[in-house]
Amino acid sequence: MTDRRKILAGTAAFAALAALGACRDTRTATAAPGGFPIELSPEEWRARLTEAEFAVLRQEQTEPPFSSPLNENRAVGTYVCVGCANPVYASDTKYDSGTGWPSFWQPISSQAVGTKPDYKLILPRTEVHCARCGGHLGHVFDDGPPPTGKRHCINGIALDFVAA
Repeated sequence: MTDRRKILAGTAAFAALAALGACRDTRTATAAPGGFPIELSPEEWRARLTEAEFAVLRQEQTEPPFSSPLNENRAVGTYVCVGCANPVYASDTKYDSGTGWPSFWQPISSQAVGTKPDYKLILPRTEVHCARCGGHLGHVFDDGPPPTGKRHCINGIALDFVAA
């Protein structure tokens, strides 16, 4: 096979994978009714959140890296979901991953957050959301520190900090 054919075949395979990823991700931007203890209409969420918070929590967008003041926060306390005040991460599990987003090696409890597959970038990732309101918090990766080996890479704009 010539180099040109290899390139064309690779491009076609990539396009097919992209289409597959798009077809497999059938979720809507807002959590489905009946899925979370706190459910509000998009209008109610818009009234409660800033435009940037709404974009991240309800439309699953990502804030720019190094944009959150919480990335540098070293105080002792609890990080809560900005949408519903659900405690999601403790300060003693926070670490500097160098990625530009607040990172934690585990949630405050196994009931605090939920996860689901995310195919938006074609290759699967694990999205993490608030278990109370369904708000998008960020993603979980397998390159974190001991003891869990997990990196919960969280949008700072999705969190409020409550000092101890």
